[in-house]
Amino acid sequence: MKLRILILLSAILLLAGNSQAQSYVLSPDAVFDGNKLHTNWQVRIDAGRISSVGEQLDSSGAEIIQLTGQTLLPGLIDAHSHVLLHPYDETPWSDQVLLESQAERVARATNHLQATLLAGFTTLRDLGSEGAGYADVGLKQALQKNIIPGPRLLVAGPAIVVTGSYGPKGFRQGVTVPLGAHEADGVDDLIKEVRRQIGGGADWVKVYADYRWGPAGEARPTFSIDELRLVVETARSSGRPTVAHAATDAGMLRAIEAGVESIEHGDGGTLTTYQLMAQAGVVLCPTLGAVEAVSRYQGWDGNPQTTPPRIQIKQTQMRHAIDAGVIICNGSDVGVFDHGDNAWELELLVQYGLTPLQALQAATSVNARLLHLQTEIGHIAAGYKADLIAVSGNPVADISDLRNVELIIQNGQIIKQP
Repeated sequence: MKLRILILLSAILLLAGNSQAQSYVLSPDAVFDGNKLHTNWQVRIDAGRISSVGEQLDSSGAEIIQLTGQTLLPGLIDAHSHVLLHPYDETPWSDQVLLESQAERVARATNHLQATLLAGFTTLRDLGSEGAGYADVGLKQALQKNIIPGPRLLVAGPAIVVTGSYGPKGFRQGVTVPLGAHEADGVDDLIKEVRRQIGGGADWVKVYADYRWGPAGEARPTFSIDELRLVVETARSSGRPTVAHAATDAGMLRAIEAGVESIEHGDGGTLTTYQLMAQAGVVLCPTLGAVEAVSRYQGWDGNPQTTPPRIQIKQTQMRHAIDAGVIICNGSDVGVFDHGDNAWELELLVQYGLTPLQALQAATSVNARLLHLQTEIGHIAAGYKADLIAVSGNPVADISDLRNVELIIQNGQIIKQP
């Protein structure tokens, strides 16, 4: 089966630039349209887009695909990924940055992208190349040219950190090592670096509002509010949004006030801060999968009776965010754990308090709006791109049914079919 899928992917890459997408009428048991579940619906695809939805559609000139026992959904979206990283239990982050060549990291990333697509994720926001420069931009261009198979990719380039905060570090004075992000400080330096990353091909500007650089290695704020606001305004003038890594309450408050569009992690946020976040319309990417994965790497077996403090903090954080009415997206930090296992984040969102319906919305319509692609993807409606998946079962009832991907259609081309 895996060989068959690989052959099909290769054929699609060869034909995508020259062939016109075929017409299909999909007939599943149910359709999740990005907001709610419908039964007795069909979906018609023409020329790579959804042309009509509803009951008993006209199927003239189209191939009918029966999806008995299956639910049709928009292609899933992960809003926090790192395709140039692989799991830390295989190779520590510092060793990936310092020891792996960029060629090796790009080669790995091509496999990561394919695994992600075959898991039903047709769009990724990649939030930092982690020492690989603008390799994420090159991967995005390779995907656009149909050189390699994978999801639609929006990238942040190297990301921006305050001087002295980011790693790898711990070397003696005078030793210079490659960093996992670009350092910049103050007005002139920050403006230049934001513009450099925009010029390098970044779709989003990512800034670290805090990091683990306190006296005892704890997370503390980095950039001032004025510096963060400058980053946001400089990026916005070019039409780019800004995203902030923020794991402390103080870092989150600064990022919210500066006007970022999403906050990644958010571990230490208080209920008051989450209420402010909700009022400002700032989206939370909780990255539950990364925290769970690191805890497992450190020996936790998942037993609730031995829940480590870091997991308890995430549980409290999610309660605050839900109670405050914060918009919660699906962003996993995949790369810390296995690419292709992206659905784990959705299972965790449900475990941490969302309903399966809310988790599915987070991975479709909510993420599409966050990425400013709400008129193109994330919904099943006439005029939208035909990025669709079908899974056996009903993920609105059991989110783990997202693991049962039977059909993948990307831009109207069938990638996987039973």
